[in-house]
Amino acid sequence: MKYVSFLKLICFGIVCAFLATSCVKEGPMGPAGTDGQDGQDGMDGMDGNVSCLACHNSDNIESIQGQFAMSGHYAGAAAVAYAGAQARCAPCHSHEQFVQYAELGEVAGDITNPTAWQCNTCHGLHETFETTDYALRLDEPVVAASDNSTVLDMKGNSNLCANCHQSRSKEPLADKPGETFSVNARTGPHHGPQANLVAGVGFAEIEGSVAYPEPNSSYHLNETASCTGCHMGEFDDKKGGHSWIANLNSCKTCHETEDYNYGGTQTDVAIKLDLIRDKLVELGVMQVDEEEGYSVVQGTYPMVLARAYYNWIGLVEDRSLGVHNPKYISALLINTLEALNAYQPEA
Repeated sequence: MKYVSFLKLICFGIVCAFLATSCVKEGPMGPAGTDGQDGQDGMDGMDGNVSCLACHNSDNIESIQGQFAMSGHYAGAAAVAYAGAQARCAPCHSHEQFVQYAELGEVAGDITNPTAWQCNTCHGLHETFETTDYALRLDEPVVAASDNSTVLDMKGNSNLCANCHQSRSKEPLADKPGETFSVNARTGPHHGPQANLVAGVGFAEIEGSVAYPEPNSSYHLNETASCTGCHMGEFDDKKGGHSWIANLNSCKTCHETEDYNYGGTQTDVAIKLDLIRDKLVELGVMQVDEEEGYSVVQGTYPMVLARAYYNWIGLVEDRSLGVHNPKYISALLINTLEALNAYQPEA
């Protein structure tokens, strides 16, 4: 009994001690210690106007506008006047056609007041507002207008060009297989077949002594040697940039040459084009007028002659004289010439 009372007494003492210490007031705060080491400074954000001014400054804008004024796209009078209002000629003959096509995937209808191309024909609204934001309306590979089973991939930004600079019609044998073909003033790839030639597809691959290279094997089908790589190099000597006139300095990044006639390619192509033209005149497919020059004679011809004319007019309207794809163009010319020279008109 005494032992229990003694334990109670000890417990009571512990509780009292605890209560006593918990009631003690905190003393005054001591002096502050020394400051800790400063943290690392963060990076300042970019001024909101700086990224815009990388492009939107007077020197840059006026320079680009000056270059653009030198280009065929800037004038565009003939193309716009002829077909700029017609929905069937979309998307290439006016600013409005191209924008409708780029945004809607088609042209909604005829254009009331078509205008020539301008900056925001190719460049839409900004997307990232960074200095690398080119904001091109279209840059994906293009399904060929003449053959929806063919995709033209000019690489990156150059795909914008392929939307218009491609053949609009199949070569005669692929269009209407048979022994003959009706030729008229519209026969041909339709003025701007550059993407097809760079890719090496879509022309009349007449059989002959020269094998055609594999499609998409051209040296000029990469992001460096491409539409933009060659035609939009640094603006110098009134060429390059937004003039789209190929600057020879761009060629020199890959070729040791003093002119565009690298390896005599342009000379050779010009000679062979004249030989094909003269043979077509001899065979009655073409005619020559002192004032208007050479033109096709409308009529129905053996398929080989129709295919030869298609190749001739397409290569003339390409205007590169072989530069866009030397191996493919050379094969087209040699095999076409062989076929014409071997052709024997029926008695």
